[in-house]
Amino acid sequence: MTVYEKLRELKITLPEPTAPVAAFVPTVLAGNLLYVSGHIAKRAGKSWAGQWGSDLLTEEGRQAARNAGIDLLGTLHQALGDLSRVKRIVKLLCFVNSASCFTEQHLVANGASELLQEVFGLAGAHPRSAIGVAQLPMGSCVEVELVAEIQS
Repeated sequence: MTVYEKLRELKITLPEPTAPVAAFVPTVLAGNLLYVSGHIAKRAGKSWAGQWGSDLLTEEGRQAARNAGIDLLGTLHQALGDLSRVKRIVKLLCFVNSASCFTEQHLVANGASELLQEVFGLAGAHPRSAIGVAQLPMGSCVEVELVAEIQS
């Protein structure tokens, strides 16, 4: 099954990437590694704002990280023209807007990790860091970035 067939099966439509709102570029290709800038979680097209352990529940976190992961896939598609060029997800980094008492960042990050494994299979399995932070741009609850190995 191709990546695009898998996306259709999962009922995922790739979004058009959002232009950067600050001084950075969405992607950089260095050799065969594509670095993708952080994508914040969105709900209904707007920043999914909030803080885990304060006003959001962990159960919502997986969906927020998954939403950010879907946006990452849209940016990957735009940068590569074809997601079948992704040889491997090399690294995922998930920043979780967390109250000081919140310790389930890893459960929030699972939303993006599970998505990448669903879409890319074994090539989507990756090392990852899930880090709690005091705040994110636009009050977003989650920001996810990745590095992918690309086939020529």
